[in-house]
Amino acid sequence: MVAIIDCGMGNSGAIANMLLHIGVECSVSAEASLIASASHIILPGVGAFDSGMRQLHERNLLPVLNSAIERGKPILGICLGMQLMGEASEEGTLPGLGWLKAHTVRFTFADGATPGLRVPHMGWNNVRVVQSTDLLRGLEHENRFYFVHSFHMVAEDPSIITAWTNHGYDFAAVVRRKNIFGVQFHPEKSHRFGMQLLKNFIQIQC
Repeated sequence: MVAIIDCGMGNSGAIANMLLHIGVECSVSAEASLIASASHIILPGVGAFDSGMRQLHERNLLPVLNSAIERGKPILGICLGMQLMGEASEEGTLPGLGWLKAHTVRFTFADGATPGLRVPHMGWNNVRVVQSTDLLRGLEHENRFYFVHSFHMVAEDPSIITAWTNHGYDFAAVVRRKNIFGVQFHPEKSHRFGMQLLKNFIQIQC
């Protein structure tokens, strides 16, 4: 069973619908016992960094999530959920979960260098896979994912980046450290490509 963390951040229902569509049992929950018993965990997120961290603290979810990480349970952060896995963000003042040595910054373009590009980065884009990962199995050469974000992750250790996307410059689109996975795009809005990624995720055994 897949636990989708209910942190009040908008896209949990859409993720659950896609998982159910591909035949995966799942539950949107903030109950520690259910999360602890799940085989896989998804940390979604839409909105601001500090709001996301406050929701996790108010629901007392950090102990069960940290325990799941220590036990090697696969966890997938989506969009803001991925950014929360880092140490901090320019968008807020609260510390992140600290699972990844990374911080989040706003897209910044040199004046006149990228005419026509806007923030937020919104719409379909490809990812360029640079490290083999089970999460992107079958998507290495053909993929299109849906993005909606104004901030992106910068990793201290570039070895955790498994795929890049370009919006004026390259930014981390997919990261992995051991059992921790993050995607900056929205698989739940990415049709067959998102379905394949979620199928891959639930097959991962760390």
